[in-house]
Order: sequence, then C-alpha cells, then structure tokens
Amino acid sequence: MCETKNFYLWLLQIVGLSGLLALCLWLALRPKSPNYTIVNFLVPAVNDGNASDHGIIQYELDIQNPNKDSGIDYDDIFLIFYHGPDTVGNNAIPSFYQGKNRNRLVLDHVDVDTGLWTALRNAILNATAELRVDLSTTIKYKTWGIKSNHHSIHREGKIPIGKDGKLSNKKKKVKLRRAHSSKKWKLRATRFL
Repeated sequence: MCETKNFYLWLLQIVGLSGLLALCLWLALRPKSPNYTIVNFLVPAVNDGNASDHGIIQYELDIQNPNKDSGIDYDDIFLIFYHGPDTVGNNAIPSFYQGKNRNRLVLDHVDVDTGLWTALRNAILNATAELRVDLSTTIKYKTWGIKSNHHSIHREGKIPIGKDGKLSNKKKKVKLRRAHSSKKWKLRATRFL
C-alpha cells in the first residue's frame, strides 16, 4: 500500500477498500431464488369408459434450494392450473422451512372444477390439451441466522398432456419460469384467497 502523508487520503483509502470488500461479500453471499419443477403429472381416469362429471390432477412438485449458505422460509405456496382462460383448479401448499442446498418433493392433487372437466377430458383424448400452471409465494432467506425481508416469487409453466393423461414432453418434467407480469399475480392470488 502507498505511504500517504495526508490523513484524508489515508481515510479515503480505508473507506474505498472497505466498500470494495463489502461489495465482494454481498456478491458472494447474495442468495439465489429457489427452482420449481413439476417432475410427475397425471390426469387419471381419462380413458375410463365411465365418463364421470369430475376429475383430479395429480402432480409432484420438486422445490430446490440452490443456496449453500442460506435456508429459505416459505409462506404458503399457491398453485393455479388453467386450461385456456379458465381456472381448472387451485391448491395451497402450507408454509415450511427448507434447509441449505436441499430439495423437497411435494406430492399433491387438485380437484378439477366440474364444469370444466368435460372440456379438459375431451382435449386430453384428442391429444390437444395443454395446462398452464401459475405458482405464487413469498419467502425469507435465512443466512447466518439473520432473516431477510420478504421476497415475492412468481413462476409459470406450460404442461402438455398426452392421450394417456401424462406429461407428454420429452424430458417428462416442466421447469417453472419467471412470470411476465407481477400485477396479474397479485390479482390471481387475491382471487385464490
């Protein structure tokens, strides 16, 4: 380090180095958003000869915390399934804590609204069905025992369904991506509640 005779230049060097160190620490410890993937999806009883007036959607949601230094405290996670503009069904996953660098598999189902079941069933049998899923929640990161402020998470994905009622893409999973508009999410979340 240079030798300075002026106290103010020495103080400026200390402040500059401290700021640079703080920036590097912030970049290294900044937590990453969790990843959400639907790894298993099924609409059972589609091919039954008995045409019922209601149905269910079974899904398996993989929630991954990619952070090695931060745990995640989730509020309730809201899932809404759409067929076209119509809401097929919705579900809420209760709040939980997820440790550092952990995965959590959530197995659950959604009851399909009776009025939409026939249209969805016909679309599946014609191999033209595609559902859209919207995920919404708020989280807090816990790093070194300190909790962050709430962060809103909004994700969406398209689920192509084959004639057998199962996920029909090649990877057999759908990764949920960032949603385009947060105003829509706020409106959807308030309608869900």
